[in-house]
Amino acid sequence: MLLAIDIGNSNVVIGCIDNAGKVTALLRMVTDLKKTEDEYAASMRSILSFRGIDCNAFDGAIVCSVVPPLTESFRIAAERITGCKPLIVGAGIKTGLNIQIENPASLGSDIVAASVAAMTEYPLPVIVIDMGTATTITVVDEGCKFLGGAIVPGVMLSMGALSSGTSLLQKVQIEAPKKAISTTTNDCMQSGAVYGNAAMLDGMIDRFRKELNKELTVVATGGIAGKILPYCKSPIIYDEDLLLKGLYLIYKKNRRDL
Repeated sequence: MLLAIDIGNSNVVIGCIDNAGKVTALLRMVTDLKKTEDEYAASMRSILSFRGIDCNAFDGAIVCSVVPPLTESFRIAAERITGCKPLIVGAGIKTGLNIQIENPASLGSDIVAASVAAMTEYPLPVIVIDMGTATTITVVDEGCKFLGGAIVPGVMLSMGALSSGTSLLQKVQIEAPKKAISTTTNDCMQSGAVYGNAAMLDGMIDRFRKELNKELTVVATGGIAGKILPYCKSPIIYDEDLLLKGLYLIYKKNRRDL
């Protein structure tokens, strides 16, 4: 079994993936820059144990990070849990993805992993949407070339900034109100969060299609995506495990090099 770790700005997603590539367990921890590798190792072991997962069952590990200060901590923590040298997604790793942007080294490893899964599992060209702390919208073409994309403040980040930067607007649950034209402050904020982000995704998908002058498959991932996608007009496939699937595929490509 593979231990796959995705270190994001808000959460750390931990996936347990069997030898057939199926995600058998999905766990989350809050990202905390103050924790040490020992604390993270203890926390992960405790969470895995709580879910009935035997750490001795792991025969490999892979770490994907957009928080550089925590990468080494999780490399050490993962090795202590599994007894295996973890693969770190970064420069020099085989992915099969031909990155065409100006500075390939600047591309987040999370985007790389999601793109690898999308180009493997879905018809190309494909738009990949990842709705996390930031919402990223990127494109992989028919030749497995990563063409670039757009970055938008994430739903929770935007709403948090709105409530913290104003005196009268409080935090709200991210759920759709009955109408886009709402009549209470709470519903108005929910309308902007849900319908506004859905409209943004529809608009960006339309612009991408016009720029490339072709039809594209659209696949989305990220915890908040499930609350926004039902209100999009564009057909979008929701794949909760997309990034973890990509980490599994990358691990398989590089396993002999460990």
